[in-house]
Amino acid sequence: MKNSNLKNAFKYAKKQKKVFIFYFLANICLAVIGAVVPLLSARELLFLTDGLLKNLFYLSLIILMVELSRNICHALARKYSQIFAREVLKDIQIDMANEVLKIETADLDKKSSGVFIDRLVKDTSRISDIFLQLNMSVTDVITNIGILIAIFVINKVIFVYYIVGIILIFILEKIRIKKYNAMDKEYRRHAEKTTGLASELIRGIRDIKVLNASESFMNSTSEKITELNQERYKMSEVMRRYSLITGSVRDILDFGLILLAIFMISHGDITIASVVIIYMYRGRVFNLLTLASQMMEWYKDFNLSASRVFEIIDSDVFAKEKFGTKHLDKVKGDFEFKNVSFSYDDKQKVLDNISFKIKHNETVSFVGKSGAGKTTIFNLLAKMYNIKEGQILIDGVDIEELDRDSIRGNISIITQNPYIFNMTIKDNLKIVKEGLTDEEIVEACKTAMLDEFIESLPDKYDTLVGEGGLSLSGGQRQRLAIARALVQKTKIILFDEATSALDNETQKGIQDAINNMKDDYTILIIAHRLSTVINSDKIMMVDKGKIVATGTHEELLKNNKEYKKLYDMELKKNQN
Repeated sequence: MKNSNLKNAFKYAKKQKKVFIFYFLANICLAVIGAVVPLLSARELLFLTDGLLKNLFYLSLIILMVELSRNICHALARKYSQIFAREVLKDIQIDMANEVLKIETADLDKKSSGVFIDRLVKDTSRISDIFLQLNMSVTDVITNIGILIAIFVINKVIFVYYIVGIILIFILEKIRIKKYNAMDKEYRRHAEKTTGLASELIRGIRDIKVLNASESFMNSTSEKITELNQERYKMSEVMRRYSLITGSVRDILDFGLILLAIFMISHGDITIASVVIIYMYRGRVFNLLTLASQMMEWYKDFNLSASRVFEIIDSDVFAKEKFGTKHLDKVKGDFEFKNVSFSYDDKQKVLDNISFKIKHNETVSFVGKSGAGKTTIFNLLAKMYNIKEGQILIDGVDIEELDRDSIRGNISIITQNPYIFNMTIKDNLKIVKEGLTDEEIVEACKTAMLDEFIESLPDKYDTLVGEGGLSLSGGQRQRLAIARALVQKTKIILFDEATSALDNETQKGIQDAINNMKDDYTILIIAHRLSTVINSDKIMMVDKGKIVATGTHEELLKNNKEYKKLYDMELKKNQN
């Protein structure tokens, strides 16, 4: 999996070849300078202790020029690494957002929104951040390796001493990182739940207030936040514990270095000047290990984030929607269900072996009790879910053979609870069709009986509607959704309880609009109000996942007791 993550990340890195070449060249310069400067600095100290002031002056001048060059190279490396990280982050986030849209609706139903929000925002950033972190550390590592080489040249015994110390601290750091990484995985799992709950809190804040559920919701939120912070505390405790151990080991190694130096000086194996040079660089030597452990930690963090991101982009952990390859340029609008059965949980059937045909340009309505399976028929027509048994045909072609555009590019669904985006009214319409003209927008809103309301607003079509369309009434949201579907100008339009939140007057206006569309579109309507379906060419009664009766309004009134009972109840309700 680790190699797979690197391979997947490298695919995005390859797209920025030119930027990476500049970044690579700048780092080559830094690597050379990092290896040379410690040796020159060591020589500088020797000139100082030996009193060779003229040599010291010229060498210091050379070092100054080299250091100025290092600053320029470092600035260039940082610039190109930031561009590189920015572009990689953008590409990964776009790909991930695109793949989230492909996940099967059944899989989305099972997951909290926090699962996707955390991965899209936080984990993708962590993947790209590794390039910046490596840029800041690689040059320091190279510099410190140069110092180790200088120590090797000065005294091989002390060099071996340092290597033993580095290995010891490295083992401690590896244990720490392993424990920290395991805790981080658990922490991110809790973070996903907390993010999802926070999202629900913000989006549902009005309902929480109306339901007087603030206390119970906050109890649940507090519990999740507490769990998240406990996981964070455990992680910081691991850091503290191992920082104490590692710091103490480094102090003991410093003391051991002094004892070794005293022993070697007393036996004439090293000069005091050499000990001074080596002792001054001891912090940089152990800093090499700190940097190496940081890089190890960053890689672990990268690998965890990459696993979570590429689970969505490039794996079968989340089932993706599958479409065929056959494309229909122009859909007429004929539908057929052949012995279709479906269940959401593989246990209880929502649709049970139903079969029916709908001809193009027909207006067909589905009526029945809640939970009878009406909305499921629409969901299957739009391939929001995959059927378990049977066949669905569009214009005589199995829906499983058709590509996505042939299905969803030709079907508009107007739902009972449409999601309105936090944009202007105009942008909510433009999002479904690029290049939409103002004339087309106004025409759709007039048909949806929304234009008069929009013209009364100070900013008219440029009015922001808030998240979920909170500034609009329920009826206004549905009318905007109807206008949004109309601008798509698809051949097939599905109305799923689209008039349920409208008053009688507005409902009549929408019904007139639907009647005006008859004979030019295939129109399917789900409705509890039978007054909205009486002009349909055909009405199907659905009960317990089966089509139990089919006919016109008059035919069903005459031949079906259940339909007549529903119609009489509605008449009585309207009279009251």
